[in-house]
Amino acid sequence: MTTTDKSLQLLSNPLWREQDLGKPIPDSPHAISVALPTWKHVEGYEQGDPEILDAMQLGYPRFVLHPSVQELFQQCTERFAKEGETALAFPSRRSAERCLSFIVEQNKAEGYCVEYGLNGIWSVVVPIDSAETAQDYWQHSGEIVSSRMAESTLKGATLSTESSYSKLAIQTRISQLAGVHASNVFLFPSGMAALATVQRVLQSMKPDTKSVQLGFPYVDLMKLQEKIGSGYHFFPANNAGDSNEFQSFIETNDVSGVFTDLPGNPLLGSSSLPNLSAILRSKNIPLIVDDTVGSYYNVDAMPYADIVMSSLTKYFSGISDVMGGALIVNAKSPFFPHIRRILQEEFEDILWGDDAMLMAERAFDFEVRMDQINRTAEDLADYLHTHPWVEKVYYPKFNNRGNYSSVMREGGGFGGLMSILLKNPERSAPLFYDHLRISKGPSLGTNYTLACPYTLLAHYDELEWVESHGMSRYLIRVSVGMENFSDLKARFNEAFGHAFD
Repeated sequence: MTTTDKSLQLLSNPLWREQDLGKPIPDSPHAISVALPTWKHVEGYEQGDPEILDAMQLGYPRFVLHPSVQELFQQCTERFAKEGETALAFPSRRSAERCLSFIVEQNKAEGYCVEYGLNGIWSVVVPIDSAETAQDYWQHSGEIVSSRMAESTLKGATLSTESSYSKLAIQTRISQLAGVHASNVFLFPSGMAALATVQRVLQSMKPDTKSVQLGFPYVDLMKLQEKIGSGYHFFPANNAGDSNEFQSFIETNDVSGVFTDLPGNPLLGSSSLPNLSAILRSKNIPLIVDDTVGSYYNVDAMPYADIVMSSLTKYFSGISDVMGGALIVNAKSPFFPHIRRILQEEFEDILWGDDAMLMAERAFDFEVRMDQINRTAEDLADYLHTHPWVEKVYYPKFNNRGNYSSVMREGGGFGGLMSILLKNPERSAPLFYDHLRISKGPSLGTNYTLACPYTLLAHYDELEWVESHGMSRYLIRVSVGMENFSDLKARFNEAFGHAFD
């Protein structure tokens, strides 16, 4: 049975029971998500409970090293490291050198880079007490050796000659969806690697200048701006760009660039991109928009953004067994010549060929999947929006709808992601989550519905801080898949029955 077939099984047979803890989602040796079926499982995972961690067969690749990647690291350590040292592997010399520079800056520690000898891989060798910092760079930068790249390298296999055709196919596909020229589409091994490249571009344009983050992003984007960039100014509301406070700030501060999501994750609000673009271009500040949640199918940020970033791991691929990211540089942007020149210097083609081939194959039915997901998600959001046991539904239809609609494509929808806050959440949220018969684990944009207590997973060590900015620790994020609405409604009603019995 293929991974595609196994992922389709999750529509009717999700991984939601306690005994499913740690199983890969989907059932693939390269799965990106992992089952965390109960609230206590999530808390135990975040607290480092050995019993929970030992049950994890796989995990999100930037956070949890795949067994093949672990083996490759161990091989590098045995080959290149001396006593008291450890080694990691990166997909190129320049990515390895960037990791080493990060360690030197953070730890004032010495190390060195060594060519592995196959597939362009280089190893970073550092003192053992710098291993955690090296892992931080691996996680935050996203410049990773994928599980398939590691697997092939360990077998002594080289890059497929067909990979260049697959990458061109992906670039062409994106260019058609986004209405841009394929030469302005750049591919990466992960979405975070694309964003790390943007950070380097911005620092080249305005060295030692902080960026601005509008709305809660995925947590590692904040870490990127803090640790790889020069820091950031944070405006928690997704629509903060519409505020007098933001406009006043832009008038009086030097800023390298402004980051915002379309829509936000997990609170699903949106800034007015037309207004934001007008303000920023008048001040010579680039706007970077992450449209992963909205997707190429639903939204068009290109008239206003200077750079658009997407995680191809999510809706574009759908099954959650391959990672990738993309940047689109807006050819009509006043910053285009400068950004394009720097990107040509910074960009490396380090997306592994086997990943590209699978991604190109996964994306063939992208529009059909997104249309189904849009319709099911909107029906579910409408239902939950008026449900007596739901305190709030975060969804683009209900959060800054005008801002989102201003960039919605003809025929597009509100996307598949929503977050819900139940009434009496301290008691009801864990009970509801435990009994919800859908697959439960990290990630989003899957063809099958996937849920997680997002705030616990992303911000467990800073819950009071995020709550002070309006994000409840009891928030449950739901990424709707291709199930029938009536089926999902029945599953949600069953969970409500347990939570409010």
